[in-house]
Amino acid sequence: MVLAAVLGRNFLGFCRHELLKEQRVSRTEKFTLFDSSRDLPWKTSPLKTLNLMFSTGNNVIRRNGIQVVSPDISAPSWGPEVLGAWDDEYGGVVINPWSLPSSANAFASALKTSLSDWKLKGKRGIWLKILEEQADLVPIAIQEGFKYHHAEPGFLVLTYWIPDEPCLLPAGPSHQIGVGGFVINDKREVLVVKEKCSCICSDVWKLPTGYINKAEDLFSGAVREVKEETGVDTAFLEMVAFRHVHQVAFEKSDLLFVCMLKPLSSDITIDDREIQAAKWMAYDEFISQPYYQEDHMLKKAMELCMEAYEERYCGFIAHQLTSKLDGKLSYLYYYGGSNSCEI
Repeated sequence: MVLAAVLGRNFLGFCRHELLKEQRVSRTEKFTLFDSSRDLPWKTSPLKTLNLMFSTGNNVIRRNGIQVVSPDISAPSWGPEVLGAWDDEYGGVVINPWSLPSSANAFASALKTSLSDWKLKGKRGIWLKILEEQADLVPIAIQEGFKYHHAEPGFLVLTYWIPDEPCLLPAGPSHQIGVGGFVINDKREVLVVKEKCSCICSDVWKLPTGYINKAEDLFSGAVREVKEETGVDTAFLEMVAFRHVHQVAFEKSDLLFVCMLKPLSSDITIDDREIQAAKWMAYDEFISQPYYQEDHMLKKAMELCMEAYEERYCGFIAHQLTSKLDGKLSYLYYYGGSNSCEI
């Protein structure tokens, strides 16, 4: 990806991968892929509640006394001009975006009335989601004291903290998450790419790397990125290491997970929208590039990958367990499996 330097984004090419169900995949045995798709958890915070409730379509969901109202169902009425909304679990309010008046004047009046009403009722944090087609309402909310929280394609979320005390609402997303795939064949050749970018790694052979998609498991993201950039099919073995740096792209922190992947094919077909070239390169030639020699963190990550390949190092494998967050099977990464490593 554009921001991934050499081995991965900005250098380490680390990928985050969710491990397979309590098993280490042999580097020689056949690997069976599985479906990693899963639903998002119900909720553990006002923000998760907000996102889930706004994506429920025409359904009405009731959990723990909270009513979620869909666009075609009348919102609860707390007064003649109070905006439709529901309580969250933390003494706050989530405004129904489909209840917002289309008129800017009507919205301004209803918002003032609603805030007064919620203050009298001792409410705390207010969550306001404004859809793209309602963008003219944003300046009105800002004028009333709402703050930007986060934005995604199609909508913007703002918040308002009522109590005269430090705001306890969770902050917006602070990290971007990337994965990198270390793919090595029986000839000790590493699958590497050169990216189409003007960054400092533009002429460096590096690992295929990229960002995780929404609701995508780490290991699935690494396998996907390698396939998209090089056309090579792979299977996840273990997560070798990860890098954590701060104040990078868009002033966000960055997590990059480096994964060991087993090649299932060898023919290369590049994605010429992002990649200049891709090839299998001897490991010694790969690691001897000045870029890696000058970056101690990157060099160490590559050395660990080779140690894992030679079975002298054990990374984290994926264990499939049930999460109480949503009652579904998810992945916990930790060291341990049927095989032991001599370190």
